[in-house]
Amino acid sequence: MASKRSKIAFAGTQEQEQSLRRLMDRLKEQPGALMPVLQGAQEIYGYLPLEVMEIISVGMDVPLEEIYGVATFYSQFSLNPKGQYRISVCLGTACYVKGAGDVYERLREKLGIAGGECTPDGKFSLDACRCIGACGLAPVMTVNDEVYGRLVADDVEGILAKYGA
Repeated sequence: MASKRSKIAFAGTQEQEQSLRRLMDRLKEQPGALMPVLQGAQEIYGYLPLEVMEIISVGMDVPLEEIYGVATFYSQFSLNPKGQYRISVCLGTACYVKGAGDVYERLREKLGIAGGECTPDGKFSLDACRCIGACGLAPVMTVNDEVYGRLVADDVEGILAKYGA
């Protein structure tokens, strides 16, 4: 597994693990149970760290490699935790042509993380998306549910400051 491990240490609770084990017990005899178990695990933990995939591997008697393959194939799954403030920059055609790549790079630089990662304090996570349907406001980014449009890279610092960066 050549994925980049999260900079944030896994901090699962006993209650989360018990919830996951109950879910696996309820579903493991059903055909195709792996997908709903992974979806449930992500709901419980917020993402799918290696430690959770190992619990699922043993509990479902499914090779860890298979679980990792499913988790990395489907974009609905995240192997890294999400921050308190989830930043997503549209890199679809309209946004990219109007400078979204520069905005994304400035965010990476200011936050000190790559796409798909979370800052060590758990405050910010950064992702790219392909289109959010706001092409008239290109380039666009969201912070949680707040949309920011017609951006330039120099807007990044002011936006981050609103969230305590």
